Amino acid sequence: MNFGRGPAVVLNVGGTRYSFSREVLKDFPLRRVSRLHGCLSEQDVLEVCDDYDRERNEYFFDRHSEAFGFIMLYVRHGHLRFVPHMCELSFYNELIYWGLEGSHLDYCCQRRLDDRMSETCTYYSAEEPPGDSGAGPRGKARRAAAAAAEGGKWLERMRRTFEEPTSSLAAQVLATVSILFVIVSMVVLCASTLPEWRAPENRSVEEQSRIIEAICIGWFTAECIVRFIVSKNKCEFVRRPLNIIDLLAITPYYISVLMTVFTGENSQLQRAGVTLRVLRMMRIFWVIKLARHFIGLQTLGLTLKRCYREMVMLLVFICVAMAIFSALSQLLENGLDLGTKNKDYASIPAACWWVIISMTTVGYGDMCPITVPGRILGGICVVSGIVLLALPITFIYHSFVQCYHELKFRSARYGRSLSAEFLN
Repeated sequence: MNFGRGPAVVLNVGGTRYSFSREVLKDFPLRRVSRLHGCLSEQDVLEVCDDYDRERNEYFFDRHSEAFGFIMLYVRHGHLRFVPHMCELSFYNELIYWGLEGSHLDYCCQRRLDDRMSETCTYYSAEEPPGDSGAGPRGKARRAAAAAAEGGKWLERMRRTFEEPTSSLAAQVLATVSILFVIVSMVVLCASTLPEWRAPENRSVEEQSRIIEAICIGWFTAECIVRFIVSKNKCEFVRRPLNIIDLLAITPYYISVLMTVFTGENSQLQRAGVTLRVLRMMRIFWVIKLARHFIGLQTLGLTLKRCYREMVMLLVFICVAMAIFSALSQLLENGLDLGTKNKDYASIPAACWWVIISMTTVGYGDMCPITVPGRILGGICVVSGIVLLALPITFIYHSFVQCYHELKFRSARYGRSLSAEFLN
């Protein structure tokens, strides 16, 4: 910590005092508490807490003391549950304030929170927690900081215009234009694979499609550069998944242009290049750019991010079952001398294909067991697949509901700002 003195730091939360060493604060699991370690001045401290006592090095937080006690139990033991006789949404507000999420709750409490949020369609934002008015030392510090950063307001407005499609009228217009460019680029990409477009007599059509593609790439490139310039944290901007996808969607075009410059305008040579064809097909990543403008795609991405453990667990289930059933099916259909040998099951890797389409209940019918033991094994394989696939679905479903409500509330909050701007 670069502010304050003394070997210990005291947190006073609703009248309950907690003492920590400075080193513990640096990597503290609660994001708001860990921010104290980097404070350089009293003004920085008052942006994190409600008041500060320099003599005792004590930080005051006007929050629910009992709720913070349960949060500290999570910090020490790794289990987070609701406070008895406390509203779920109020406790969730406390979690957001201290830098936690609903996913940190134990499974039973997650279900209670999902049900309550589904009933009320309520979500408290970490940026603007309820009850955080402009009064008090913290509000004064925020007003002072806002006045000091008046010159950088336009950067924040530009950032929201490009990052939040519902934050203003300009952001909605920009998002609409971006969606139109994505749709046009995808239509041109799909149409360019038609044999009629690649015919020699339709050379002009192919040239026009290249011009349209260049215009779309120019728009995407300019958009990406502006968003990078106005971003607060450049390193964090580069690490974001959607920005990485943007880069993957834009880069292949410039690589293909360079390859055209070096290989000349010989269309036969270009079409024969496997690398060039792969680069052209990578333009399909443009469709993922729609995730910036649609809550459904954002919910899917956020759910996959939060449920990666469940997804890995599901993959492990499938791999283990695939190894078992493929070995048994190959043995029963081809490995035993029963008078009939099924050539489709000549090897275990070949049987793995049958196992995966059976467990997922796709059932193409291109492979099927012909022996009685093989058919019995096939039935067991199908039933096992249904059970194994259903086990982690409950966790993923509740996480999806929670992510959807969070993003929906965030979009509604910016929508209210847009309505106010439109009325004014």
